[in-house]
Amino acid sequence: MFMNDLVVREFFLTWTTFSDEGHLISLMGFREAGMGDSAAVKSEETQKTQVDPATAERFIAEKRIGERIKRLRLKKSMGLVELGKHTGLSASFLSQLETGRVVPTLRNLSRIAMVFSKDLSYFFETEPNAVFRIHRSKERVRLPQTGVAIPTYYFESLGYMVPDRHMDPYFAEFIPLTNEMERKAHMHAGFEFLYMLDGELDIHHGDQACTLEAGDAVYFDASTPHSYQCAGKKPANAIIVTMHQAPQAQAFPARTVTQATRAESLSGKTL
Repeated sequence: MFMNDLVVREFFLTWTTFSDEGHLISLMGFREAGMGDSAAVKSEETQKTQVDPATAERFIAEKRIGERIKRLRLKKSMGLVELGKHTGLSASFLSQLETGRVVPTLRNLSRIAMVFSKDLSYFFETEPNAVFRIHRSKERVRLPQTGVAIPTYYFESLGYMVPDRHMDPYFAEFIPLTNEMERKAHMHAGFEFLYMLDGELDIHHGDQACTLEAGDAVYFDASTPHSYQCAGKKPANAIIVTMHQAPQAQAFPARTVTQATRAESLSGKTL
């Protein structure tokens, strides 16, 4: 046989154990053994089906177990020594664990989880990405009021790039009224907040009406019909935030049924 038929390289592992406080796995080298071509091919195929050590390490690192433990500890204002007393682990090992230098066993991770009343799955669940979106002035789109021939205001969304958002912020410019303009009320689920930047603005909310000036703010139930109109000769600017929250059902006191209400009901009138 030729020499290349006899040689196959096989990696071997050394397992380093830190008492009961974790473990490290390292590739130490390889050895050669006499095997034929078929054995060499089989070994190569086996390696392709095995988990790559570097990939496994990256998978563990992405979970950021140490960072999660540190956040839990700091949230409880707990030092490493105190956490060690509760878990039976040394402060030095916990420090290495938080910095990612060692990987905990499930036994040790369960000890830490019990201290903070967490399930083991807490350390492996995917963490939501923090939302951070910038909306440049030059990138925004100016849109007119809808449902009218001549708009009384224009608005620009300040949160259009945020998916699944729980509120909608807008910059709104209210145009001074002309004879051709009409005030149109609208309503929607949730609540609304308006802060005046400059100018004057008349706002109608149900049976209520008021005039807002620069620096004034108003918060109201958006499920009640409401409308705005510029109250001055110059445009009024405001920041408006609508919150996606359905109004809670209101309990109304029981109404006494009288002869008059019975008559209204029988005649087809609504109560």
